[in-house]
Amino acid sequence: MGVEKNMGYRMLKMYDLLSRGEPLKKGLLMEQFGVTAKTFQRDLEDLREYLAETGGGEIKYNKADNAYTLARKDSAVLSQQEMLGLCKILIESRAFNQAEFETLIQKLLLQLPESNRKAVEDIIRNERHYYMALQHGKPLLDSIWALSGFIKQQQMISICYTRHEGTQRTHSVKPVGIMFSEFYFYLITYIDGKDGPTVFRIDRIRSYAPAGERFFVPYGERFSEAEFRKRVQFMFAGDLRRVRFLYKGALEAVLDKLPTSEVIGKSDDGFPIVTAEAFGTGIDVWIRAQGELIEVL
Repeated sequence: MGVEKNMGYRMLKMYDLLSRGEPLKKGLLMEQFGVTAKTFQRDLEDLREYLAETGGGEIKYNKADNAYTLARKDSAVLSQQEMLGLCKILIESRAFNQAEFETLIQKLLLQLPESNRKAVEDIIRNERHYYMALQHGKPLLDSIWALSGFIKQQQMISICYTRHEGTQRTHSVKPVGIMFSEFYFYLITYIDGKDGPTVFRIDRIRSYAPAGERFFVPYGERFSEAEFRKRVQFMFAGDLRRVRFLYKGALEAVLDKLPTSEVIGKSDDGFPIVTAEAFGTGIDVWIRAQGELIEVL
């Protein structure tokens, strides 16, 4: 029996079309599968029964188009607007090399029904064509996945790391988190004998391997990427500090950039006095960039 007449293949093909928002056109599929109207209808009823049992939705008939579509209470199919937003973020992040970027964006677009895909492709075509990958050009997805596994297993690892000036050094670290910031992915670690977290750019990690030892962190003391992100600027790790300053610019910019910031008063001139917590010296870099808009108190 040819694959076009195999019931399993037909069911998977129909489910795939429906799940991506494509309509099932009876005449077209009968011709493609080489089956009769009775067989097509039996396949459709079996698929209806499966979706009803799994809560996957309801197949409805559209008389005007003479086609069947999948209706879901909470649609798992991305809309054009949602897909456009995700593609824009992926393009602007510049996080992946050219090959990984193309693979990711193509797979994202394939989640849309063909009838909706072209509109999104047309909008992002120019940005996609001129996508600017970062200079390191390294693939990252496999490393991110592998390092995430070590974090989950609380497995100490040995990494060979290349610093910005080109020197290499091997470190034995306790990996506790992975974060993305300002174009790069970072591995957050703890090193015995050092206070506070140590941050490594993943694209600069030349190699990594299990160190043959596990570490244990009580659940209540586990590293929180969300809390760390609130208190770190430009991924400069270090001691936790509290800063206080007077800000003369748009207050919203400060509150967005420094999530721990809090207005505690006003100066005699009516400018807000702000306090914030931050790890390391990244906050100093940001303060210097503000120029005359900021006055450190």
